[in-house]
Parts: sequence; structure tokens; C-alpha cells
Amino acid sequence: MNSAQLLTDGFGRVPDTTFAAMENLSVDQLAYRIDGRGNSIAWLVWHLTRTQDDHVSDVAGVEQVWTSGGWFERFALPFQPEATGFGQSADDVASVRVDARLLKGYLSEVHRRTLDYVATLSDDDLDRVVDESWDPPVTLGVRLVSVISDDLQHAAQAAFIRGLILD
Repeated sequence: MNSAQLLTDGFGRVPDTTFAAMENLSVDQLAYRIDGRGNSIAWLVWHLTRTQDDHVSDVAGVEQVWTSGGWFERFALPFQPEATGFGQSADDVASVRVDARLLKGYLSEVHRRTLDYVATLSDDDLDRVVDESWDPPVTLGVRLVSVISDDLQHAAQAAFIRGLILD
């Protein structure tokens, strides 16, 4: 197995876990917040997808699917196009009320774009520095693994919330 295959496997776990967390849930269930202020499944899925779209598009040097694919307009959220969820308020979280079909569509398109990009990478590409604002600077390999890790953590949070809803 080479690094591109390993990254493909890692990224492949994101939609599997995420789609299972949303399966057969209504808009109200997707928007449920444990204490009335926590993150909802809808927000978590939107955020993990926005993060993957933002970070992978950046390192690939392409426009985000969010804007190039018309998802910004379809979601019609009260955020600027560059919003990814970082630093958002409880009120912002509450405003993400969308159905699973829309979330799955956006994640599916981002996932395809990510896998297309990852398939082009060689092992040597992963050592390229993509962010010098950190110490040590962040390489492409570290950035991609970070995205997988962050996405899977949020997918697991969505699965946990699903368990509470269906209990």
C-alpha cells in the first residue's frame, strides 16, 4: 500500500461514518442540540465537510466545491461563503437546519474531489510544506491526516448524538 492508497482509505471512512449518523433522521432530529446550545448533527456534518473542502482545495490550489458547485447557494445559510464553522456561536449552530440529502450531496462531492486529488500524490509530495504559520511548519501529509482526524472526530460526535436521539 502506498501513501495515496492509505489516505484514500482514511478519507473513505468519513462519509461511511457520517452517512450512518444521519440515516433516516428528520431535519428536526439533525438540528437537535443536547443541551439546547451544543453542536447538532447537521452543524457537525456541515462543518466537517466545509473543513475538508477548505483545506484540501487550498493544498490542491483549486476553488472550493462550496462555491464552485453551488452548494453555498443551495444551503442558503446566513454565513459568508468562506465560513467553515470555526469560532461560530451557538446561534450560528442553530441556523444550520438542513436535510440529510443536502448534507450527503455536499459531502459526496467534496469526497470525490478529495479522492481525485489524493490519487495524484506521490510519497515525495507529502513532504511539501503547505503552512509556514506553525512551528514546525505543516507538511501536506500532516495537513491531510489532520483533516481525516478532525472529520472522524466530528462524525463520531454526530453518531453519539444520533444515539441519544434514538434512545
